[in-house]
Amino acid sequence: MLTRIAQITTRYPRAILLTAAALAILCGLFGATVAGHLKSAGFTSPDAESSQAARLLADNFDGAAPNYVLLVSSPSGVDAPAAKAVGLHLTEVLRARADVKGVQSYWTAPPTVASALRSTGGKDALVFAYLTGDDNQSQRAAGELTEQLAGTTDGVTVRQSGIAAVFHDVNSQITHDLAVAEGVAIPVSLVVLVLVFGSLIAAALPLTVGIFAILTTLAILRMFTQITDVSIYALNMTTAMSLALAIDYSLFIVSRYREELANGLDPAPATVRAVQTAGRTVLYSALTVALSLAVLSIFDIYFLRSFAYAGVAVVAAAAAAAIVILPAALVLLGHRVNSLDIRVPLRRMFGRSAPGPVTPLNPERSRWYRMVTWVSGHAVPVAIVLTAFFLALGSPFLSVKFGYPDDRVLPTSAASRQVGDVLRAEFPAANSGNNTTVVLDGYHGGPGPIGEYAKGLSRADGVSAVLSSAGVFVKGARMGGGPPGMANGTGEYLTVATQVDPFSPAGGAQLRELRAVPAPAQALFGGGAAVNADALDSLAKRLPLAIALIALATFAVLFLFTGSVVLPVKAILLNTLSLAAAFGAMIWVFQDGHLSGVLGFTAVGYMTPTMPILMFCLAFGMSMDYEVFLLSRIREEWLASGRVVDGVLVRTAQDNVHALAVGVAKTGRIFTAAAVLMAIVMGAMITSKVSFLQLMGLGLTLTVLADATLIRTMLAPALMKLMGTANWWAPAPLARLHARIGLREHDDPEPAAPVPAGRG
Repeated sequence: MLTRIAQITTRYPRAILLTAAALAILCGLFGATVAGHLKSAGFTSPDAESSQAARLLADNFDGAAPNYVLLVSSPSGVDAPAAKAVGLHLTEVLRARADVKGVQSYWTAPPTVASALRSTGGKDALVFAYLTGDDNQSQRAAGELTEQLAGTTDGVTVRQSGIAAVFHDVNSQITHDLAVAEGVAIPVSLVVLVLVFGSLIAAALPLTVGIFAILTTLAILRMFTQITDVSIYALNMTTAMSLALAIDYSLFIVSRYREELANGLDPAPATVRAVQTAGRTVLYSALTVALSLAVLSIFDIYFLRSFAYAGVAVVAAAAAAAIVILPAALVLLGHRVNSLDIRVPLRRMFGRSAPGPVTPLNPERSRWYRMVTWVSGHAVPVAIVLTAFFLALGSPFLSVKFGYPDDRVLPTSAASRQVGDVLRAEFPAANSGNNTTVVLDGYHGGPGPIGEYAKGLSRADGVSAVLSSAGVFVKGARMGGGPPGMANGTGEYLTVATQVDPFSPAGGAQLRELRAVPAPAQALFGGGAAVNADALDSLAKRLPLAIALIALATFAVLFLFTGSVVLPVKAILLNTLSLAAAFGAMIWVFQDGHLSGVLGFTAVGYMTPTMPILMFCLAFGMSMDYEVFLLSRIREEWLASGRVVDGVLVRTAQDNVHALAVGVAKTGRIFTAAAVLMAIVMGAMITSKVSFLQLMGLGLTLTVLADATLIRTMLAPALMKLMGTANWWAPAPLARLHARIGLREHDDPEPAAPVPAGRG
């Protein structure tokens, strides 16, 4: 297949490049508006109990759980004429809109409710509302209302918050952050590529393919919004991933092409050979990354599913661009791919002579060869020390705590974040983000049982008050009449006010205590703590299956690639080790709050649970990028090694060590450069102002760099040295299976069984 693709691209290069240019323009135009069609929610299942409770509140109780909050602040106090006029105006504007329900404000609410809508300091008051529609509609309405109502008038300041406003601000922030990240990643990547290749022409090729992949990604995301919900967070991740993978894959192919030119091949045969060899590596790499991302589709929350749909398509687009479009450019450029080598004038400027060549014909001159030779001679201590080092780095992950994201993922400069901080500090009874709502759907039993139930709920630890149709209860005592509208013909609901962070372990413990209180009817729990518990439960149920599928898919692909059952197991264990170290670093930085001042995020004491899962799937697949690239060259050397003894080709442990050293020597510079480039692209997300995108950027950067340096150049060679010829072993039935269906280059020699080190 790869040979046919290479032949087509070398025969019709101009037609392919013109088609690609037209496609890039169309994709850019179609995908330009994608940000407006993406959604910010999607962290919980629509079938979860908390989701059912939210729908019942929206449909039957005029949106009793508000998703839009306006904070009115006045230095003269909220009862001053100016503040009252602003508050009444806000209430009237909200009530006049058809897409707004359940408007309540300090100035119009009954006394029992109004006291909770006034801050403890008396200078802030609240207006609550529920914006109807799906996530996109409510967020769009929040943006329109904020633009219309927020600001300062006569010394009175109005700011917005609530889940709809928070997600609208997150949308805007991510769109801005994406432009900043790409503005950082693309020029820095070009500088690194120039340092790697020397030639400006060669350096521009991977970057051009990367830009094509970004435009294609935007169009792919836009297409998926037509048929399913897609998370706004996929915008940053998939565009970064498309740029990183496109540069990676192009780097492999351009490097192999230049190597084949140096070996004396003409441009067309060199292109064909590069596609057959490096292109094969690209296909395997793309397959492992795509399979890792596809596993995310088993989770029933669209935040993760959107990465599965879009991610697989993006990986396919990046690989196709590198295998089809890039070879067409290489054929047309020919030897000019090495033109504009800026290292020549720089050496003249500094009076430096050109270094001696390290070509594929003499890899023993490479420092990579010398390093692997040294590692092979000290394989046991290297393996022990590095394994202990990675386990130590991963140890903080043992104390991980998980929680749902709230407004604190935004920077303190965001208005919705500022209002959230005021709510937590000044409104102990009215912070709807902390409250738990209990829906008794279909209940018609009267106020008596409701009162007893509310008393029981109010005795739970950390509960400040329970509002019900039977009254307001504090620690088992009735303190007054309840607000109207909490009971109707469809059932009743109760609001449990608390100052406990709903996404913390204490919030989870409180929810379990509330659920243990006997209810007069089936009780559905909603609110932050319930959403958090439902999300964690849903993820935990599917996580073992996801890990098993990734391990199985990786094993199958690497077996088809190498014919060995030992190397896939080794790769899975090493990937897990590097990921554990990255996860430990993430706990230390983001959960425990180290470096929060440097990175500008707020540590809340727990991690967003979807992030480690997403990072695991992404990093696991991307780490296999370097594993496949490295193994491809080691395998080439291994298959070319050995000698004929009594008419049989045999290979020894010494052949294994030589194949290791030569394979790393031929690829070390390239996959290290690829890792640096991927780290630049992923690391650009650290500039984001949304904290868990910073987490993803830093986590993936550390994983990629650790994997391409300590893992692939030291720990992997040490283990492969210790395993000797057993690296290439498979049971006889699987060996025969690989001989029939294993994917190999057209000119691979027939595999021969290795012999123990003692023979020859």
